Amino acid sequence: MAGLMRLVSVNVGLPSGIGRIQGKQIESAIDKRSVKGPVIVRKLNLDGDLQADLTVHGGEDKAVYAYPSEHYEYWKEKFPDRELPWGTFGENFTTQGLMEEYVRRGDRLRIGSAEFSVVRPRFPCFKLGLKFGTAAMERWFLESERTGFYLRVLKEGLVEEGNPIDLVRTDQDSETISSAVRAFKKNA
Repeated sequence: MAGLMRLVSVNVGLPSGIGRIQGKQIESAIDKRSVKGPVIVRKLNLDGDLQADLTVHGGEDKAVYAYPSEHYEYWKEKFPDRELPWGTFGENFTTQGLMEEYVRRGDRLRIGSAEFSVVRPRFPCFKLGLKFGTAAMERWFLESERTGFYLRVLKEGLVEEGNPIDLVRTDQDSETISSAVRAFKKNA
């Protein structure tokens, strides 16, 4: 990781219907909205944010989802007619300077008064495709290796748009998020 690392946007959302599959309404909290001002980070999520299906989302190892703002240009080219505000991919934190090829599992980050540990990449589910109106989105997301990553909350605190992101500790022997995604794709 090099250069300026900062929190571009803090995004929260509540479960709502995002579409239908075989006549069944699908609930998701993938629709996140950027919020201004300080937000409390708790052990399992951010204030104002919930997950629709706790069997596959949330929990300590998926408390916060971070996604690099740098990836938005790629997706704007793929979806030129679609608005892509921060939070479009369901991320809680839209970041700058934290790219998957440098971020490692176990990296410790400080943002505002909260501390986090990088846990794993995000592997998309069908709800991302439902949101974008194409089942191919799940495959494109994975193939692009623009997955973002989940954070565990080590210390609760306040975060806010514009906060610097400090790398507290890294382990150069730990795998990067990109290498974890490549390993998953190879075995899938």
